[in-house]
Amino acid sequence: MPLQSALYRVIFVCSGNICRSPAAECVFRARAAQAGLLERLAVDSAGTHGLHEGEPPDPRSVRVLARAGYPVVGTARELRASDFRAASAHDLFVCMDRTHERHVLRAGAPRERVALLRAFDPNGGGADLPDPYYGGAEDFDAMLGMIERAMDGLLAHVEAEVAARKER
Repeated sequence: MPLQSALYRVIFVCSGNICRSPAAECVFRARAAQAGLLERLAVDSAGTHGLHEGEPPDPRSVRVLARAGYPVVGTARELRASDFRAASAHDLFVCMDRTHERHVLRAGAPRERVALLRAFDPNGGGADLPDPYYGGAEDFDAMLGMIERAMDGLLAHVEAEVAARKER
């Protein structure tokens, strides 16, 4: 059995890694830092395709995050084989919609390590997080609201996983 990393590894996944997944990563990082949990995590985001490889987050995502007070980090990248290898695999793949979920499962992530972001929203019911890319500013505002509503549940889940790992 491979050795378990000391850090709990979370990756957020969307299509191009410029709108939804980097926004979710930034919000999660900020909330995890507030909870004193960030130093026990490795947090990343990636896309199911590499169309935007190396680009910063979409300026509209940057604006909505900055306006809400979230530090913006990240450079777009595509999921790679190492994201699924036993020694460096992520503990949790947080997908923005069912298309991403199917992609991650087909690529080899174990089902128990894959979740939809909105499954952690008490009112989201596991629904997809709509892609704001072709929309206007209001779509990015709505995206951020949905991400924020899911964060308490996601953070509680990750805290429980980190605590369980510590007990092992």
